[in-house]
Amino acid sequence: LGLTCLSGFLHMKNKNYRISKSHEELLILPTPCHAKTNVMFLKTHKTASSTVLNIMFRFAERYNLTVALPAGQLFHLGYPMTFVAHFVEGFETIGQNYNIMCNHLRFNPLEVKRVMAANTFYFSILRNPIPLLESSYIYYKHNVPAFRSSKNVNEFLASPTKYYHPADYRENIYARNIMWFDFGYNNNAEDDTKYTQAVLEEIEQNFHLILIADYFDESMILLKHVLCWDLDDVIYFKLNSRSQDTVQRLSRESEEQIKAWCSLDWKLYLHFNKSFWRRIEETIGLEVLEQEVDHLRTRQKELMETCLSEQEAVRKDDIRNKALLPFQSGAANILGYNLKQDLDNRTLRTCQKMVMPELQYTSYLYAVQHPHKKRKEVGLPLLWTSRQE
Repeated sequence: LGLTCLSGFLHMKNKNYRISKSHEELLILPTPCHAKTNVMFLKTHKTASSTVLNIMFRFAERYNLTVALPAGQLFHLGYPMTFVAHFVEGFETIGQNYNIMCNHLRFNPLEVKRVMAANTFYFSILRNPIPLLESSYIYYKHNVPAFRSSKNVNEFLASPTKYYHPADYRENIYARNIMWFDFGYNNNAEDDTKYTQAVLEEIEQNFHLILIADYFDESMILLKHVLCWDLDDVIYFKLNSRSQDTVQRLSRESEEQIKAWCSLDWKLYLHFNKSFWRRIEETIGLEVLEQEVDHLRTRQKELMETCLSEQEAVRKDDIRNKALLPFQSGAANILGYNLKQDLDNRTLRTCQKMVMPELQYTSYLYAVQHPHKKRKEVGLPLLWTSRQE
């Protein structure tokens, strides 16, 4: 009986149970599970969120869902301004009939709820602030005054207040507590225990799930279970990553300084890292998690062998099809992919979407959903402009 129950557990899409006792028997009966299709993803910066956005876009296309896309020529929903509903293309006519929202925005729950349905599932993703700040430093090196005027990340962290001026908050937001800012809060606020606890509780009320980028595969399995999606709905190729030669080594002093300099982000990360693993235990358990992570990686490897000519990401200069070139920023070398040449049309389209950079995919979906509007300009060749191509 134990083996039978375990077998059923592993093969069922649903992981929710209702338990009833009849005399001395314990019956474990499945509760129906339906895929959630109204989903809001708060896309935080430098947290593997571009990969999640690609997953969300592909899910939206697979099930013919409507995405709340940025209005006009923008690729973000008004960021870094606090989000308001009219930042969404077509909101005045479409109203509260969007299924998916996942482009960058600064969270504002009341305005987001004007766009998304009452039963929308809200989730986001966090990353350890230590590698996050190093990543931000490289990626935004030429845009952020606090980064631009320092020689390297360790020099900046040795005396951050020498380079960082809170008055230039729009230009300098990436240099301090960027995740705190993305969630809609003041990234220069004093680290007061009462204040930070109130913010953490508010985030818990506003979001059903917070994932952890440092455990990305585990996050995708948890997301799959909670949203009642299939494995192929969360399969991914890593997007917007950079070459290792642009990674700057942090000194031990710098790592400790980040915890103090970005203390709001540090508290945010520690709190939700705990809740993430607690949710894993409550939802699927570590043993099943390990099995499903293996399945995800096996499936990912199969798709890489099917789609990619090099089986891995390549540097920007080695990307043959410039329509698949990711946006390049700062001192980073953002990697991309080359697809195999002999793929049939259906496989080719699937592979193209898995490697499609954020700007190109946003532009394409915008053209599909708003065919009478001027297409968003990417400055690169286009693979296709409509679903039929």
